[in-house]
Amino acid sequence: MKTRWIKGLAAAAAVAFPAMLPLSASAGPTLDAVKSRGTLRCAVNSGLQGFSAPDAQGRWTGLDVDFCRAVAAAVLNDPNKVQFVPTTTQNRFTVLQSGEVDILSRNTTWTSSRDSTLGSVFAGTWFYDGQGFMVKKSANVKNASQLNGATICVQPGTTTELNLSDYFRSKRMTFKPVVISDLAQIQQAFFAGRCDVFTTDISGLAATRLAAPNKDDLVILPDAISKEPLGPMVRRGDWEFFTIVKWTLFGLIEAEEYGVTSANVDKLKAESKDPQVQRIVGVSGDVGKGLGLDNDWLVRAIKAVGNYGEIYQRNIGPLGLERGQNALWKDGGLMYAPPLR
Repeated sequence: MKTRWIKGLAAAAAVAFPAMLPLSASAGPTLDAVKSRGTLRCAVNSGLQGFSAPDAQGRWTGLDVDFCRAVAAAVLNDPNKVQFVPTTTQNRFTVLQSGEVDILSRNTTWTSSRDSTLGSVFAGTWFYDGQGFMVKKSANVKNASQLNGATICVQPGTTTELNLSDYFRSKRMTFKPVVISDLAQIQQAFFAGRCDVFTTDISGLAATRLAAPNKDDLVILPDAISKEPLGPMVRRGDWEFFTIVKWTLFGLIEAEEYGVTSANVDKLKAESKDPQVQRIVGVSGDVGKGLGLDNDWLVRAIKAVGNYGEIYQRNIGPLGLERGQNALWKDGGLMYAPPLR
């Protein structure tokens, strides 16, 4: 009698709590579409040094570009099977919502409204930034509190535009906006003196200064007036693809923490006895199966673009920005990945 009662209880529990039963991975509509066409479509900035910009030969480079290549390597076994779609600050969300692209990887700030009202979700933070100001050295301005009445160049449809208004209102200061959507045009407006100040993320200011014909005459003020956690977005509801993108991001951070690089990943796969390294390189555990991929998914991504530190140094290093908040948590930064296991 007792045995029958226990078996009956177990059967009832399986019906009542199906979420507790083991689930097999499902590819999901986005991954199915990506595999069917053989290409990952990735929305990027039309030209921001360090994040996404085409070189003289038309090859895209940058932090956000490398992330797309990592995802392509993971799901398509080839980091070059990416179609990069240049977008503006105003159309970037629309191309993702409409299905024109599979992922938005375009120096985009994670906010509550964007995460809840656009039909899309952020997969994580890929770069920690903050909004700043750049002025000409001849203006003799030392900090943002001296910008009362300034003419300021700013891009529309950005958190930058809202932060700018909030900051000046809170400081009871005034400013005159010069609003231009195209990055190249707004940079030229600043260089030509149409505005006294250019404001955007500090990384963007560094990239603009580096490209300026008179970079030694430009100064980035020490003030950071906002938090700008930048990361990739995918469409809401396709949780299988969301999980792949999220864990590709975490996996590249985890690879740096455990010293797995593009140069040594094959050697570590063959020789490492470290349990966590073995999980990263797919020797133990079964993370790939849970993602609907094989267990070499992260190995391919690391071989293609390197770990997070390699990606950062290659793309952001030339801008002259220190790791700072983008250092690993164990080095005093904010980069922290949940365990890959």
